[in-house]
Amino acid sequence: MSDETRIDKYLWAVRVFKTRTDATDACKGGKIRVNGADVKPSKAIKPGDIITARKGAVTYTYKVIAPVEKRQGAKLVPQYAENITPEEELAKLKAPVETFFLKRDRGTGRPTKKDRRQMESLWDSLSFDDVPDDVSDMFASEFGFDDDPED
Repeated sequence: MSDETRIDKYLWAVRVFKTRTDATDACKGGKIRVNGADVKPSKAIKPGDIITARKGAVTYTYKVIAPVEKRQGAKLVPQYAENITPEEELAKLKAPVETFFLKRDRGTGRPTKKDRRQMESLWDSLSFDDVPDDVSDMFASEFGFDDDPED
């Protein structure tokens, strides 16, 4: 086993990415940093390097324990990488994703351009800091989508 490995192979081997192509694309896309610097897929990593990988809303942080080129089983990964991701980043995984559905009468067809613009402005105006329990009811009345079909 050598004391250096390509970053794309390493990220795939320690199961940060499902495929090596995904790891390579992440490096090319600027989502991977080693010791604070953006890297190319061919960057060699060595023990002690700190890798940050941005996947979605979460930025994971790993410390290289030992370079490895072959994909490892999940139980063996701690021998090669230490996950030092801060708790506040991991908390983003548990954040509730609010979804809402606007009730439309059956048979009214697709939303019109006006409806779509209202839905987009509604989505843009949402703040996830202080969301009530039932978002759909709150906004349905505001945009004229009532639950009562007799209106």
